[in-house]
Amino acid sequence: MSEEHVQQEERAAAQDEGHVPGAEEPSQAPQAEQTDDRLLRLAADFENYKKRAARERQEYIRLANERLIAELLPILDDLERALSAAEQHEEAQLEDGVRLVHRSLAALLERHGVEAIETDGKFDPHVHEALLSQPSEADEGSVIDVVQKGYKLGERVVRPARVVVAAPAEPEAEEPGGSDGDG
Repeated sequence: MSEEHVQQEERAAAQDEGHVPGAEEPSQAPQAEQTDDRLLRLAADFENYKKRAARERQEYIRLANERLIAELLPILDDLERALSAAEQHEEAQLEDGVRLVHRSLAALLERHGVEAIETDGKFDPHVHEALLSQPSEADEGSVIDVVQKGYKLGERVVRPARVVVAAPAEPEAEEPGGSDGDG
């Protein structure tokens, strides 16, 4: 028997059984639909998960802000009392009130992990912002003045310290008309 004759017989047998070569078997079609259905459900579940996670994240942020605001309110009350004392021209009470507000706010920030950035020593571009450099007798590159304090929350810089950095001292200027080697 020739090879061509064998292939014709196989095709004829397959047609008798209702099977067309290259077509899916009838039992595979429902299985493909089930797989498609499962994939669609999985995609929908994932979308729902993302939306739920975003809602939960927003809720955590709202609760954290609420706690912080609740702790800030007594400081606002202290500030209002200080302003009231200022209206009555009670300078001593005004100064005490402002100091109380400053201490309260600094303590609150410290409780929440906020700390001031150190400004003693060398300029560090990771935590300092140089506003200008000024000739000074101090070591070149050292911080000589703090314009605005900087703060970190943990290891993250919330606001860099704004500083003035020491530049090399300017050399003495020669007097005009001095010796310039002309004679």
